Amino acid sequence: MDQVDERHAVETGIAGALLQDLKIMQTQGGPVLHMLKNDSALMPSFPNGFGEIYFSEVLPGAVKAWKRHRRQTQLFAVPAGLLKIVLFDDRADSPTRGVLREFTLGRPDHYRLLRIPVGVWYGFAALGSNPALICNCADLPHDPTEGEKLSPDGRAIPYTW
Repeated sequence: MDQVDERHAVETGIAGALLQDLKIMQTQGGPVLHMLKNDSALMPSFPNGFGEIYFSEVLPGAVKAWKRHRRQTQLFAVPAGLLKIVLFDDRADSPTRGVLREFTLGRPDHYRLLRIPVGVWYGFAALGSNPALICNCADLPHDPTEGEKLSPDGRAIPYTW
């Protein structure tokens, strides 16, 4: 995996959401995992730098959904375990309104960075029998008043966990 070019990202089918392969460098004693570099294709998402970086553990069988942000852009990477991440675009002015996409992030085969733009609903669940660890690099510090939540089993988003 040492040949990954972290300066390029691919479209995901949802306007503004991008996916970028990340580099894993095998070293004696354990791998080094890149997440974000200043020349990354996703850095223009954060013209003023980042607001915070945090980790969230997702236990097997748990679903953390649905959430969206009114002002915050997020970059997700999963350095441990496997995670299914689902995005749903219901932004009124989006050319991809109504589009739903699933992604698998994690190691060893899906170590990538996912950009979630403002206004896109997202949720995630651990795949397999082990916990997954997600790292979120957000462009703004946490503000509990700028996010919205929906129940994972509600009818507002056409997806069944």
